[in-house]
Amino acid sequence: MRIFKRIILIAVVLLVLLATTVFVLENQQLVTLIMFGWSAPPLPFAVPVVIAFLLGMLIGPVLAWIASLRKAAAVRTRTVHAK
Repeated sequence: MRIFKRIILIAVVLLVLLATTVFVLENQQLVTLIMFGWSAPPLPFAVPVVIAFLLGMLIGPVLAWIASLRKAAAVRTRTVHAK
């Protein structure tokens, strides 16, 4: 069963890598991002999209971790007040 799970995991990782590679190769047209008056240099469209994706992958778990800390603190507070 362990080998089967590893094979499935490897297949999923390879599919994600393949999809990302195809996305990057198909989106080579240049775009310029302008935000708050600041203009980024022209980059292929895939670059800001992949950066946003990676930032989301980092920010999501951090927000979940903060939420779990707040929930644990609330449970401790309720436990202290119940005594």
